[in-house]
Amino acid sequence: MSTVSKSSLIQAYRILLYRRALHPEFFDIQGRKSVAHNDYELEAWVLPGGHLLRYQCNGLCLTELITPSSEGLPERGLLTSLPCAGERDHEQDFPEKVNYITTVQIETLTDHLFDASYREMLDFADEVDALQHTWIDEDGVKNLSMLDVQRFKREIHIQSYHLVGGYGLILRSQTIFEQTD
Repeated sequence: MSTVSKSSLIQAYRILLYRRALHPEFFDIQGRKSVAHNDYELEAWVLPGGHLLRYQCNGLCLTELITPSSEGLPERGLLTSLPCAGERDHEQDFPEKVNYITTVQIETLTDHLFDASYREMLDFADEVDALQHTWIDEDGVKNLSMLDVQRFKREIHIQSYHLVGGYGLILRSQTIFEQTD
């Protein structure tokens, strides 16, 4: 197992919200999904252990990033930076008649429960045609990052699941971007 402790990894995970686009070429992008529906657009990128979401509507551009390392990330346009440890909820309204809502939860499981959750999430990802990335870490342990995107007329929901096997860690989030006009 890596020299990073379980509690250090949990404390390092952050959810960041920017009022601007971030350049995806600065990240280890492993998959992309784009949705254009009515008045909004969403681009979702899956990363090893994290994701980027870029939402555009009514002239507003928001980017959500969940990452295990926020070192070297830009400060310009950063609205919110929250630790993912435990459970977090955040809601923010914008004058462009857009509401951002997110909830994030992180937990650690025993090897047996983690393995069962990993298999269940792979089945779920296939069932809903989710954006997913699996990889084996340097210790030979399986990992998964997955984004399930559900579009609606005036809002879009994104469920993320990041499973880091060497630590038995599962990070879940649900983000909603909604038009309020």
